[in-house]
Amino acid sequence: MNVAVLFGGKSSEHEVSLVSAASVARNLDKTKYKITLIGITKDGRWFLQDEDELNRICNDEKAAFKITEAKENQVSILPFGKEAAFSVNGKPLNIEMVFPVVHGTYCEDGKLQGLLECADVPYVGCGVMSSAVSMDKEKTKQIWEQEGLPVVPYYCMKRAELNDTKKYDATFEKIIKDFGFPLFVKPCNAGSSVGAGKANNAKEFSMALMEAFLWDNKVLIEKAVNAREIECSVTGNAEITADEKAAGNVRAYTPGEIVPTHEFYDYDAKYNDPDGAALKIPANLDSEKIKEVQEIAKKAYSALDASGLSRVDFFIDKDSGKLYLNEINTLPGFTSISMFPKMCDAAGLKYKELLDLLIEEAKEKYSNNKTIQTSR
Repeated sequence: MNVAVLFGGKSSEHEVSLVSAASVARNLDKTKYKITLIGITKDGRWFLQDEDELNRICNDEKAAFKITEAKENQVSILPFGKEAAFSVNGKPLNIEMVFPVVHGTYCEDGKLQGLLECADVPYVGCGVMSSAVSMDKEKTKQIWEQEGLPVVPYYCMKRAELNDTKKYDATFEKIIKDFGFPLFVKPCNAGSSVGAGKANNAKEFSMALMEAFLWDNKVLIEKAVNAREIECSVTGNAEITADEKAAGNVRAYTPGEIVPTHEFYDYDAKYNDPDGAALKIPANLDSEKIKEVQEIAKKAYSALDASGLSRVDFFIDKDSGKLYLNEINTLPGFTSISMFPKMCDAAGLKYKELLDLLIEEAKEKYSNNKTIQTSR
């Protein structure tokens, strides 16, 4: 099977993708898959990468992908072209499966998934709707609330309020009155804690809002919880699989815990500081709490009609012990220190086996979708 690994992307998480995708390509079983590398530049152009790039990262465990922008290797996409959907200079690449290892806007938010649907090519991960909704922290919380799942109290401020002085001042004061300090402020549609900040007073709150609005038109403001950060990996096809033995069965893995050395688990702690956080797998929870985390993770995943894979993030209030859903990541990091593959590994699903499972799930979802009638 010819599997195209997509990496890079037009998002603030471009560099993270280069590391994650190198790890995936390095670990895909070369006896099962022919690997085609396609790099997406920061301005959104797609380029076929030379086979030497795959050899380079396979020979260096610490290497990240680099994108070579050769004009003669720019990729074109043909709607409903199936295996011939991707081509270079009119020559089809014969892609049978796409494994997107891209994060953030234009990649994880349904846009890329819509393009792949139009190309009629199977791909790993969530579909258009679940990707788009899961990327929007406000919409995700609204759905979880509708399903009766626990979320941290929040308010979503839109740019229209920011641009109206009277509305902004009134909202600013109301949030402080309702939630008090400290507060967390983050863009609704950005990942890896890009643009996120913690505010301990009104001045810091104002500054955090200005930073967050650089990255999105909607900003989520949450009451800060004195919390432990718990994460849980989930795989499966929530919409279509009822057979517990099938590849697409929704399964939650061993929960892990993030213990940041920074004030909170920000972008630097995740990717720049090797000592930014301790990763504990399994999380230091009793068996009942672990079961609760896994069950809520599956419910949160299924409520969004997720498929393929996601990492569901939680807070546990250190004072009350209450469990809250924080967010879901539909294309979580796959770096050597990323929690998603490590939690699967702790449950007995090794990295290479995980990659095989995700490809099998994608094939199952694609086959099922082909049975749906689209015209009379």
